[in-house]
Order: sequence, then structure tokens, then C-alpha cells
Amino acid sequence: MQSTVQTKEVAPQPARRTGTFWNRMVRQRQLIFMSFPMLFYILLFAYAPIWGWLMAFQHFRPGFSILNQEWVGLDQFRFLFEDDAFLRVLRNTLGMSVISLVLGFVTAIGFAILLNEIKKSGIKRTIQTISYLPHFLSWVVVTGLVATSLSTEDGIVNIVLLKLHLIEEPILWLGEGKYFWGIVGASNVWKEVGWNAIIYLAAIASIDPSLYEAAEMDGASRYRKMLHITLPGIKPVIVILLILNIGWILNGGGFEIQYFLGNGQVSDWSETIDIFVLKYGLKIGNYSLGVAAGIFKTVVSIVLLFAANTIAKRLGEERLI
Repeated sequence: MQSTVQTKEVAPQPARRTGTFWNRMVRQRQLIFMSFPMLFYILLFAYAPIWGWLMAFQHFRPGFSILNQEWVGLDQFRFLFEDDAFLRVLRNTLGMSVISLVLGFVTAIGFAILLNEIKKSGIKRTIQTISYLPHFLSWVVVTGLVATSLSTEDGIVNIVLLKLHLIEEPILWLGEGKYFWGIVGASNVWKEVGWNAIIYLAAIASIDPSLYEAAEMDGASRYRKMLHITLPGIKPVIVILLILNIGWILNGGGFEIQYFLGNGQVSDWSETIDIFVLKYGLKIGNYSLGVAAGIFKTVVSIVLLFAANTIAKRLGEERLI
């Protein structure tokens, strides 16, 4: 009788982690040392000022120590939500933020996809360079250009509309609140569309070219390739950038543009939370109310950021953490 010996296959064991945490820290010490300046910058300008949040719970008076102030609890926050002016600037901030966010994403993605379809590299580089140069202009310069372009006397916008017989007389664009949000959104697009498109162009470049070749062999048109290959290929990048931008939604699409283009005629439409903080904190001298408004903005931004990240996680999309 012959006996058979059965051998059991041993499952491969996972490789043991070599080195301890401190050994890895020593091996990567150059990277750690390089991160020290940025870490110091963040601690100094992002976390150290949090000490000043105590003013939101006080009736702060300059000239006295922050610990020797009259404590009022949540009175400043209660006043915020009962103040019609704050509710108005909150509406303005959300309105301009949503407009700038939607227009910024749609135009940047569309511009990147169309630019990618240009086959001549020279023309492509020229258009890309021209489109992102406005990003390097100061908002002071940009708002000056916008104000000049919208002028009722010699503004190019009114001149063109009059020549095309679309209007009968020049429009005071910066004197009517109903136009202000659209002006802010259009200005943000003009300034940032080329710069924002760079990220999407880099994402498009990472898509496997064989997918386009296979689609072309199957007779797919350019439109079909953009719809079924390019857009799904850059979808993770779109989701990540959307999460990041949602965290900034209470910025109102910027601060300088509303501050420089706003005036008394459109103040009900142009003031944002940042301008509210500036007005109450520095001009009126109610530092406690200004700090309370700033805390509200920060907390809401953090909540929105984590909420967007959680929703993306549950939908199986890319996320930050």
C-alpha cells in the first residue's frame, strides 16, 4: 500500500514592516526639515490668532488685557442672527459664492476640454498662456478694468450694446444691485478661468491614449470621446476640487472685488461677511461682533468641507481623507 502525503499550501505572509517610526523619521529627515518653515507659518498665522476668538464672548474694549474684559457669553452671536444687516450680507455671500463656484467650474472644465482638442501645439500654448495671464493681475487692477469697461460714458460694454441696438441708452451697471452678482461672477471667470484650467489639462494628459484610439476605431466622434472618455477621466479631480472649493463658499467669490466695486447704491447687494467684519471691527470699533462673524464663517466652512467629503465618501467618489 502506498501512502500519499498531502502537503498544505502555506499562504504567503505579508511582509513585515522594516524599521520603526523613528527610523523612518531619520531616513526622511530632509523632508521634515524642509516642512518646518511652512509648519511654522501655519502655526503663526492660522492657529496662533485663535487666541483672539475670546473677544467674541466679551464686550471687548481696546487698551485692556483680553482676560480682563466683560464676559457676555453668546450675546454677540445672538445679535448676529437677529440683525437684518447680517442676514443680508449672508445672503449676498452665498449668492455670489454659488455663482462664482458654478461659473468657475463649468468654464474651466469646458475650456480645458476644448483646448485639449486643439492639435497644433503652438496655437494651443499661445491660447493657454493668454488665458492664464490675468491670474497674475492684482484685483485692484482688475476692478479698475471692470469699472472702466462698464462705464456709462466710454465703457466698451455699453458702446458694443448700443452699436448692436440691444439697448437704447447706456446702463449704469455698477449702480444697480441686480447686476452686481453677475458682474462678480463674470470678473472671477475672466481672471481665473485659464489658471483653473491648468489642473484639468494635467488630468486630461494622464488619460490613457489607447482609450481614444479604441473609441476612434469604433467610430466615436469628438463629442462622444469628450463625453465618455475625457469627462469620466477627470471626474476624480473635479470632485476633489469641488470639495476644496465648498470649504471656501463663504468667501463670496473674493473680498477685493466687492470692496472696490461696491458703492452706496449697491451696498445691499455687494456687502459680504468679510466686509461686515471689516466695518464692525475696524470702522465702528465693535471688535467682538466682528470676531463673532468671523467665527461663524470659519465654523460653517469647516462643517461644509467635512460634509462634502463625507458625501463623496458615501457615493464612492474621491475624497480628501
